[in-house]
Amino acid sequence: MKQFILGIAALAMVLTAAMNAAASEWNFYGNARIGTFYEDTEIPGGTDTTSFSEYLHGNSRVGAKVKVSDQLRARFEYGTGVNVRQLWGEWNFGGGSLLVGQTYTPLYMGYSSQVWDGDNGLENYGACSVSRRPMLQLRFGGLKIAAVQPASDDLGTGGTEEISMPKMEISFSSKLNNLSYEIAGGYNSYELGAGGLSYDVDSWVIGLGAEVKFGAAYLAGNVYTGENLGAYGVKTTSDADPVVSGTTLLDNSGFGFILVGGYKFNDMVTVEGGYGYEESELDNAVQEDDSTSYYIQAKLTLAPGVYITPEIGIADHGQDSNGVEEEETVYYGCKWQISF
Repeated sequence: MKQFILGIAALAMVLTAAMNAAASEWNFYGNARIGTFYEDTEIPGGTDTTSFSEYLHGNSRVGAKVKVSDQLRARFEYGTGVNVRQLWGEWNFGGGSLLVGQTYTPLYMGYSSQVWDGDNGLENYGACSVSRRPMLQLRFGGLKIAAVQPASDDLGTGGTEEISMPKMEISFSSKLNNLSYEIAGGYNSYELGAGGLSYDVDSWVIGLGAEVKFGAAYLAGNVYTGENLGAYGVKTTSDADPVVSGTTLLDNSGFGFILVGGYKFNDMVTVEGGYGYEESELDNAVQEDDSTSYYIQAKLTLAPGVYITPEIGIADHGQDSNGVEEEETVYYGCKWQISF
């Protein structure tokens, strides 16, 4: 933790010195998050375990939003262990804007507030997400086009990966009265050399998300489908990688969705429930490899910036591609957060 604080302080001093003459507004922020959860895990053919954990959430953060001028803005955000969460600058050139750095890619859809497992948000269980990545992004209103850091994997072959292009993503979002929606897609490609053979590993994904509000109530969700999502970098619990089989690359089809609903009773109490499902299926698999997660929570605001969120839920890893039952975890506990 000491190294984390020293690193942030050093970064802030360097950035302040470099931009002092030009930066007109620096808005610093941060939060500390602690998870306290009991987990009852059932492993088929094994031993059931119940354990308590207390941990600092990896998405606890400190950062700043910087406004240099009406045309130029920037942001940095560091998490625990001095890891870069966000670090980017964006230039508004009139007809659009250019972003350079690391932040959430156009494919990211964050509708769930699930707090278990470090604010998991149903990622790996149907939420459409590749999280934050280095990229170059053009934005024209609700349209985003990005050249993202490419993804690759040797797929367990020990071979070499040859990359010739960035991962490309595009999204469009809009709002109509109490309805907001977005559609996004992406493509990633590389060549894998293994055992004297060459394989083209192509991945694609397309997703749709929406949220509608009815006064104090809201309903939101996303759905996605694609191919070779593991090689693309989409977050899943199932094994979503393609497989090298002899001279053939077996593609892996993927699908997932989440549905979230909630109600804000007042400024102090908001309740939310959510369900997520995702699956992957190889070309020659016995069946799909799937997983689900669902939860219910109450976000309690004790004072401005002080939150407690009790939550109970289940994470079920279902069956693997051979039909073998996998582990299931029932959890209950609380997230504690102070924002400053």
